[in-house]
Amino acid sequence: MKEQKTIHSHKELIVWQKSMDLVVTIYAITEKFPKEELYGLTSQMRRAAVSIPSNIAEGRRRSTKKDFRQFLIIAYSSGAELETQVEIVKRLQFGKKLDFLKIEGLMNEVMRMLNKMISNLKS
Repeated sequence: MKEQKTIHSHKELIVWQKSMDLVVTIYAITEKFPKEELYGLTSQMRRAAVSIPSNIAEGRRRSTKKDFRQFLIIAYSSGAELETQVEIVKRLQFGKKLDFLKIEGLMNEVMRMLNKMISNLKS
């Protein structure tokens, strides 16, 4: 039988760690965006990315599973927003020369983990 480790902090959650990596990667790629996107896609993508680990952390500190689940749903929604923004950038001229492989890998991983956690907290 597999022993379950007790999680004491959101920082121990792999989904939080991966989403933090995603934030750093989003910041790096948006540095390459044209300056006129500073208040457009750059800002939007950074806010959506930061929202993911922020909501995981806030939810983890809440007192009930129901509250935690609700914050995971918000994080998941921010992930969907970020996925859409990445797709928009890929269709724009300046985005065609950027490499989104690492971002897409991290996003897929984080979204799968959040989806699993949300499902597991239903019961």
